[in-house]
Amino acid sequence: MSGAHDDACGCFPSGRHWPGIAHLIGSNIQGVAREFDAQEDWAAIPVALLDVETTGREASIDRIVELGIVIGRGGEIIARKGWLVNPGVPIPAEATAVHHISDADVASAPSFAEIAREVFELLAGAIPAAYNADFDRGFLLAECARSGIATGEGLPPALRREVDWLDPLVWARELQSGERSRTLGEVARRLGIDLENAHRATDDAEAALRVLYAFGQDARMPRSYGALVQEQKRLSRAQADARARWRRG
Repeated sequence: MSGAHDDACGCFPSGRHWPGIAHLIGSNIQGVAREFDAQEDWAAIPVALLDVETTGREASIDRIVELGIVIGRGGEIIARKGWLVNPGVPIPAEATAVHHISDADVASAPSFAEIAREVFELLAGAIPAAYNADFDRGFLLAECARSGIATGEGLPPALRREVDWLDPLVWARELQSGERSRTLGEVARRLGIDLENAHRATDDAEAALRVLYAFGQDARMPRSYGALVQEQKRLSRAQADARARWRRG
């Protein structure tokens, strides 16, 4: 894993850009939602932290059974909403053993298509985020596809494929690199953040957002939205390369 001060994104650890290139960090920087100024402090922008509980781990075949979204701004929680979702298929016992959601719990719950508009309204105008974001994003997009909802123009940043999601897990791997476990529960515990109902979507989402804000106090995490996205890309690639080398070794 690369050091904390590599500055491959062209910025200081504080998020201030090196002299002479600030003009290159514009609102059209790759991965940044166009609604927001890439040079603005990301914590001052609304962040929508999404979490899903599912019937399994494969977004192409498994389904969402619970979805939670927590909105924060300036380090404070400003909105919190969760839904049980009828997946239209039986929930395997091994999945229920993790999140404790049974077929009976979702029997009268709405389908994803029935809550989609409300979900999109909550995600609108916010930077999307999730802990292990590829997982949650994959399920959200797969459910949209099954529901016949096209992703792209006119939809919230979370539903546009060109927009990167913030991911506290990437930062946990960097800022807590000396720790063996980076599960949400363990990371939250080390930061003094409560997570009493682990593996329930809204509780996990709130804990993950509080983890993101806690990490934001570390000088190694850029402050500007654009610099944060670029540094997260760099870290994610470096971490993936390190895992690949470990598997080969």
